[in-house]
Amino acid sequence: MKDWQYQLAKKALFKLDAEQAHHVSMGMLRRAESLKVLKFLMKKPVMTKPVECMGLTFPNPVGLAAGLDKEGNTIDALGRLGFGFIEIGTITPLPQAGNPTPRLFRIIEEEAIINRMGFNNCGVEQGVENVKAARTFKKNGGIVGFNIGKNKLTSNEDAVSDYLKALRGCWGVADYVTVNISSPNTPGLRDLQAADDTARLIEALKNEQHKLMSETGLKMPIALKVAPDMGEEQIADLSKVFLDGGLECLIATNTTIDREAVRGKPFATQAGGLSGAPVTAKSTEVIAAFHSHLGERVPIIGVGGIMCADDAKEKFDAGAKLVQLYTGFIYHGPPLVQDILASLNK
Repeated sequence: MKDWQYQLAKKALFKLDAEQAHHVSMGMLRRAESLKVLKFLMKKPVMTKPVECMGLTFPNPVGLAAGLDKEGNTIDALGRLGFGFIEIGTITPLPQAGNPTPRLFRIIEEEAIINRMGFNNCGVEQGVENVKAARTFKKNGGIVGFNIGKNKLTSNEDAVSDYLKALRGCWGVADYVTVNISSPNTPGLRDLQAADDTARLIEALKNEQHKLMSETGLKMPIALKVAPDMGEEQIADLSKVFLDGGLECLIATNTTIDREAVRGKPFATQAGGLSGAPVTAKSTEVIAAFHSHLGERVPIIGVGGIMCADDAKEKFDAGAKLVQLYTGFIYHGPPLVQDILASLNK
């Protein structure tokens, strides 16, 4: 797909409500894949050198962040667009509807999105079945991540139980699991980023991981996703927790609650997480700060405001081993994936 073709499609989709446009576009992708025409519509992905991370071989370092394919029912279709890995979710132990609508807003002139979706998803049981039904992407070497969270009605005191249920439920189905404690749209969730709480959560998850590995003979690395809204002291404290706890990967960063970059813009006062171009620099700074503490001992997946190939390069230069797209993909489509991969080959 050429850039002008995507921009034409985007123009039509952006006439719809943001969430409606999401459902329409994902439905169209699934339909095109089921009819076996998507592989002919998309040009062959640019080939890059595979990347080793978490003990896994990623065919290329450009992935799709969690949030777009919340239920894991579009993996094969999205896999046709050039991604080396796709992360589904966030998925909670039990299905939940998420927050009331409207809950997704575009700030077009800033190439940004505000969302307060609230972990709307089908639950772990159905999510697992959806991943199992995806055959083409994994058959072609694509990596699938399973992003997990706690249910809204589960208290922070019982959050560990939810994460353990989700880990057990998806064990061995995807290639890695991401623990989401950084969404601003589940009340109190970010409180789990306090160093002591994070340490307890990682310890419980690692104990369960070792138990499941012993029982099944299967390995499933654990990554943890953090917010961009933290200072140097918290970054240093969490880095020590990650190193001491044996975390296998860090994903930095989720959306921001800071509105300074979009002050006065339409929808800027809406509650939720801000993503896209306004978070580019903030995310890169957090990646660099974590990398200064972690080095190569805990690999980092960089995500947040990657709107062009140069933004991806800055994430890599800051210390990211892999990158993920979300809002940039919505605004620039499959050509963005190709541009980044082509730039890596130069």
